[in-house]
Amino acid sequence: MFRLASAEGNTVTRSKRADAQRNQQTLLDAAAEVFVRSGVDAPVRDIAAAAGVGMGTIYRHFPTRADLIIAVYRHQVEACAEAGPALLASAASPHAALSQWIDLFVDFLVTKHGLAGVLHTEDFQPLHTYFLDRLLPVCSELLAAAADEIHGDLTAYELMRGVGNLCVGAEDDDRYDARRLAQLLVTGLAAPRPASP
Repeated sequence: MFRLASAEGNTVTRSKRADAQRNQQTLLDAAAEVFVRSGVDAPVRDIAAAAGVGMGTIYRHFPTRADLIIAVYRHQVEACAEAGPALLASAASPHAALSQWIDLFVDFLVTKHGLAGVLHTEDFQPLHTYFLDRLLPVCSELLAAAADEIHGDLTAYELMRGVGNLCVGAEDDDRYDARRLAQLLVTGLAAPRPASP
């Protein structure tokens, strides 16, 4: 009897944890969308409305705005990191996977620039390190998989840094499409090699 009650209790506890985790993911997705649309100073009530939760739920998970901003940043890094292997498994070719991942990376970077603007604290350097530690291996894996389809000896760091530079200021200029420029870069990697003289 005791074991059965304990097992049921564990099932309920696991179910509550899974629900809480799903709620937190929904909240982080909503916060990211609001931050992209309205900036990181957007009212908490806008985030609560987008997530379909009360403001108390947000404050229970994230007592300060900085906590929420950092959590959104980490959430987006994780989504970008997890997308790499999934795209390699589903895309028509490794180069197509790389191209699709760069699109996601650009979307993340445009949002990240907005987040980074308010992270001028000691918290930002560990986040930047976390960003590199999670995403450089993913980009390296995509480049290695596409090695037969691209030319040059571009490193993952160079590609990510180059795409990052193309994204600077994109969130403030409607006439500039960073994704288009990044795609031209990725397309150029697969362009035919020039003939030898």
